[in-house]
Amino acid sequence: MNKETISDSQGFSIVTLFFLGSIAILGTASEAKNDSWISILIAIVLSIPVIFIYARILSLFPGKDFFDILTIVFGKWIGNFFCIIYTWYFFHLGTLVLRNFGDFMNTLAFPETPSIVSILFINVLCILSAKYGIEVLGRSSKVLLIICVIVLLIIQVLSIPQSHFNYIKPILGNGLLPVLKGAFSAFTFPFAESIVFLGVFSSLKKKNSPYKILFSALLIGGVIISIVQIRNIVLIGNNVLSSLYFPSYIAVGRIHIGDFFERMEVTVSIVLVASIFVKISVCLIATCKGISKIFNTKSYKSIVIPTSLLMSYFAYFIFDSTMEMLNFATVVYKFYVIPFQIIIPIITIIFIEIKRKKGILKTT
Repeated sequence: MNKETISDSQGFSIVTLFFLGSIAILGTASEAKNDSWISILIAIVLSIPVIFIYARILSLFPGKDFFDILTIVFGKWIGNFFCIIYTWYFFHLGTLVLRNFGDFMNTLAFPETPSIVSILFINVLCILSAKYGIEVLGRSSKVLLIICVIVLLIIQVLSIPQSHFNYIKPILGNGLLPVLKGAFSAFTFPFAESIVFLGVFSSLKKKNSPYKILFSALLIGGVIISIVQIRNIVLIGNNVLSSLYFPSYIAVGRIHIGDFFERMEVTVSIVLVASIFVKISVCLIATCKGISKIFNTKSYKSIVIPTSLLMSYFAYFIFDSTMEMLNFATVVYKFYVIPFQIIIPIITIIFIEIKRKKGILKTT
């Protein structure tokens, strides 16, 4: 079988759509209220050191994924332990994104249809994507990103007549602390979630590709998210925005031009489905690669279907309600992910640099 390889532009498209992912449904940095766009910009800056660590780890071990690297750096037993907990995190993240999508469809699009139906339908697409591999996902993402950017630009222009820019004021009216809390939320969701790409980006063409891909996607994706957040605020105001489960959908629904250009919220679903599809596919591939390394199976693709079905099952039963899901996403999640996104990667890069300095570990 030929080794899969993806170009920098394909990798950039995947990561950018990954960042948009659940943000297209839930939003982020809600603690900062009308200053949430500032929190997102601060989160971009806060993410730079962590993204650098992720890129450094990948660039030192070209052709290897995070599970291989953990075993090389920490040895078989400790390495396998870290592989297990990261496989769980990637699996859990995939179930959370699936549940976000299922609740969105059940609440706003198909209220009479059980959410498991929507979850299974999108999971079928993700199974096909994972089966074909990261290279095919990269090609698809280039097209999907162009479509999403065009849709977002059209929405942005059409939203201007209904925008109330006074809703952004007063800037920093609630002080700096809520903005910093919002920045931490935006840092953990979605930017530091790019740790997942350590599990799938073993197919990059150049050694410095991780730096180019992750940093460019962080900048472009972060700016897009910030602009979308501003759009939502100026369309419906923070008082209404903070009370909504799915703010982007409702905000765009306010856009109308005369009596013939209405129901623009349907366009949000285009961005939503494209970005959610990419994010779930990445999580599924990373999870299957982790399971494959733990159990030493020949190919991760042989376990895609059972893993995906298990992910769907967990997504359906993991929360009792949309309110519980939203509470976990906005309150609990940012603390739950600290070991996965920050602590273990820092420990890993320290061990790598120490072992390289002592000549114990050989990297390219």
